[in-house]
Amino acid sequence: MNFANSPSFANQGLSPGARLILCVLASLALLVGDSHFGLMDRARDAISVLLYPVQRAVNLPLAAGRHIGDFFVTQAELKQENDRLRSLELAQSGRLMRLQMLERELAQLKALNQLKAGRSDGGQLAEVLYTARDPFSYKIIIDKGMDAGVKAGLPVIDEQGLIGQITRVQPLTSEITLIVNKNQMVPVVNLRTGQRTLLYGYGGGVEVRYLSSGSDIRPGDQLVTSGIDGLYQDGIPVARVTHVDRPAGAAFARVLCQSVAGVQSSRYVLVLPTRSAVPPAPLPEPEPSVKKKKTTDEDAG
Repeated sequence: MNFANSPSFANQGLSPGARLILCVLASLALLVGDSHFGLMDRARDAISVLLYPVQRAVNLPLAAGRHIGDFFVTQAELKQENDRLRSLELAQSGRLMRLQMLERELAQLKALNQLKAGRSDGGQLAEVLYTARDPFSYKIIIDKGMDAGVKAGLPVIDEQGLIGQITRVQPLTSEITLIVNKNQMVPVVNLRTGQRTLLYGYGGGVEVRYLSSGSDIRPGDQLVTSGIDGLYQDGIPVARVTHVDRPAGAAFARVLCQSVAGVQSSRYVLVLPTRSAVPPAPLPEPEPSVKKKKTTDEDAG
């Protein structure tokens, strides 16, 4: 079959010029209709909906990269912020602790000043500087010495009760032996019963010794200085009974107590002056001399 003379499909229909004119007229008609009557709004909306997944897919790598960058930047900023807040918290915690300590010291000073003002004999306010070299000796050093008129043997109290006694005095400082020292002894009286006894330190605490098993003493009893030793003034709170043990067959009861004062925690103390003159104890009556008795017998013979 000879196709040489057959017409081509490309040459069929309108000529290119006619097609161009038709396209231009259609475009103008669409432009005029869209501008005056909004013919293409719905078409654009439908096309935008159809093309939205494609648009998202095209922008996905860029958005993912941006999110990853933001994530690392945010993590770094959060770490810096956390470090800054942690440092600020530590600083504020230190300030808060110092503030609480200052408030406690201020309250203690106020209480001691009120106690000093309420006493007719006054007293010396002193600050605790440090503890002795041996922590198990239960001794502390204060900033008052001979220059302030402090003497050995003076009792020392805080706002709650008795804490110890001056045992060594230097020109600018003094040493206080606390009542929990194993060599300290305080004459006390039971406020509830009026019974006098002795309170001993045993190295970190206090206890009543040499009290008969049948004595009327029980947990909760308040012990204050009796004042019969001529050193401690009477009525100073010393300890509270915490436990009473009466072993069967034992002559003495075991009485454990808790000191009421801040023996190892007070920052400020009050050194009490010496008691007013106490009459000396009467001297014992002299026993008759054996030699004199023998001489008398010889003269009689």
